[in-house]
Amino acid sequence: MMAGIAMLTIAVSSCDDTTTYMGNSLTSSIDKFSISTDSFNVYTHSIMADSILGRSSYSYLGCIKDPETGSYITGDYMTQFNILENASSGIFCPQDKVSNHDEFGQIIADSCYIRIFVDAYMGDSLTAMKMKITELAKPMEENRLYYTNFDPDEQGYLRRDGGIQESVMFSISDLTLSDSIRAINQSSNYYENITIPINGSYTDKEGKTYNNYGTYLMRQYYNHPEYFKNSLAFKNHVCPGFYFQIVDGLGLMAEIERTQLVVYYHYDDGSDIRIGTTTFNGTDEVLQTTHFTSYRKNLEQLVADETCTYLKAPDGIFTEIQLPIDEIKMTHKADGSVINHLNDTITQAKIVFHRMNEISDLSDEILEKPEYLLMVMRDSLYSFFENRDLPNNITSYLATYSEEKNSYTFNNISGLINKMYANKGKTENWDKVVLVPVQVTTSTSSSTTTVATVSNAMRTTSVKLVGGRLNQHAPVQLSVVYSQTK
Repeated sequence: MMAGIAMLTIAVSSCDDTTTYMGNSLTSSIDKFSISTDSFNVYTHSIMADSILGRSSYSYLGCIKDPETGSYITGDYMTQFNILENASSGIFCPQDKVSNHDEFGQIIADSCYIRIFVDAYMGDSLTAMKMKITELAKPMEENRLYYTNFDPDEQGYLRRDGGIQESVMFSISDLTLSDSIRAINQSSNYYENITIPINGSYTDKEGKTYNNYGTYLMRQYYNHPEYFKNSLAFKNHVCPGFYFQIVDGLGLMAEIERTQLVVYYHYDDGSDIRIGTTTFNGTDEVLQTTHFTSYRKNLEQLVADETCTYLKAPDGIFTEIQLPIDEIKMTHKADGSVINHLNDTITQAKIVFHRMNEISDLSDEILEKPEYLLMVMRDSLYSFFENRDLPNNITSYLATYSEEKNSYTFNNISGLINKMYANKGKTENWDKVVLVPVQVTTSTSSSTTTVATVSNAMRTTSVKLVGGRLNQHAPVQLSVVYSQTK
């Protein structure tokens, strides 16, 4: 499983759960401010998107059964391959050094393989799965956004006139290895990988046949070196990419760290015949998309449950929150009085979302709780991810799950409240935010860790939160601290 992130510099430092005595800690007798506090009930409910943006550092491959809904979630993915411009001239050895030739004197590759490296997985590593690997007929466009409901098969991106079409069985654990070797691998930085040979006869889109796909790549390189100058030329002229599609098997969802296309050949270095290896990597530097399918009717039952709210990935179930902005600014008390806070400063506004304890821990075997939640304005739900935005602590915030408190805490959303009040009535959703499970990557410099990217979570995660119109627990509350000039 992915390691937790130790520190996020954009996160507000934690504080005590109560605000009752907070004023005493924020001022002294010489200050010319007075402090007051109040709490407001917050309305929440579940909403469902038809899909989420398929942009992530990882791809997903497998099929599992969601124990909450009984739905089957299937993940298929597409990848292209990266070529660095400064390395394009040395992808293969000089042509006159290649040792192996066919009966017509043309160079040939020994073999070619696709390797899929697994970073993590959900389910049973021994589960037997079957997938189909298909070459793309054309490259997917770089200048468009792909959501997880985009199906390259249905959209006509797969080759039907030959090309690479392989079906293979696989499992995450390689049972051909001894127990001792597997134990060593699991305790090191070794990545489990799925190896797929593509050594059969290959026919390109021009109708020319090669003994294997590696030979096709090598001859293209020597005949058209300009096709290998960068990733764009490579995908447009040589290899548009491959689609990996689950066709059978249940009980495993693999998180793919990278995909490699590897060619082996022999060459003469002047003193001996040696084995040469050329590797093309499919990573997040080039376009990758994951396509998820699940039974939406079962998800609608969760969204309709008003005794709580849900967050589920990759299904796209979020929690929407309507904040009492008007009430925060002009508070109506039970005795009929009104407290005007329009000229007051909101020093802190804190909201906590508690996870509901499950009767059974069965779901934890496959469904993890999300580690990070993004709170984002409802009107920015899609544009936040499409624009590659980062939480700014005004219109978007990040919270981390606390095992100790079994909750997610947003310590200070005062900037959001002020922003919403300034935008009052400008849109239908001016006073609404959404909680979204997200994946976070970080960068570290001078011992400081900062958030580098935030994307929709695509690992199979789920959490049930206290809330909803028919909530039987203590209501979700927003605790506010005001400061007034004396």
